[in-house]
Amino acid sequence: MKVGHFSKQDVLNLAKKAYNEGDAQFEIVSNNCVLLVIDMQDEFVKPNWSPDWVPEATKQVPRIKILIEHCRSKNIPVIYTVYSKTHNYLDRPKTGKFMPGRYSELDIDFSLFYVDGQIWHELAPRKNEIVIKKSSYGAFYDTPLETILKNMEKDTVIICGTLTNYCCGATARQAYERSFKVIFGSDITSTDNPEMQEPELKVLRKGYAKILTAEEIINALR
Repeated sequence: MKVGHFSKQDVLNLAKKAYNEGDAQFEIVSNNCVLLVIDMQDEFVKPNWSPDWVPEATKQVPRIKILIEHCRSKNIPVIYTVYSKTHNYLDRPKTGKFMPGRYSELDIDFSLFYVDGQIWHELAPRKNEIVIKKSSYGAFYDTPLETILKNMEKDTVIICGTLTNYCCGATARQAYERSFKVIFGSDITSTDNPEMQEPELKVLRKGYAKILTAEEIINALR
């Protein structure tokens, strides 16, 4: 098709295909990979405990555990992230308190949550594995993650965890903007509203990441 000959339907078709079928064109080299386990902590995973519980995250724990163990067996570093109390909470965006997702209308003591950043016990890190304490959605925001990855000489991040359309998606975007290759797990990331899963995957598929199932990731790492 020649320049200047793109109809409205042509560009709509191109965009639709990229959202639904796009595949980032980079090779997966296991020696260059790091697995990021995003925020699989009690506040999101422990059933019935907090208003931020993500039932789908709890359901995905066995599948994420399999991927973690596979990466460990291949000497692929596993890095965890958590929300926790850092710097007296002065290191995070000031406008967060205005967001409706903070559920300010609930009569509950929110100071009980996001203090220790306890990773769900079934996915507990090993002593030599890094846990990044972050203060906002993306794992690169005001953290040493980029420096750590560069010192490890890794150029590819595999993302699993929760929430797909917040912390996982923000981390994917930040990694892309720092020239890392991004592999995003479609069935090992979860949202608090299942209707939001596929729309976020479509956006990431078109512009930020290679979208694969856990099984496809494991097969690629073999």
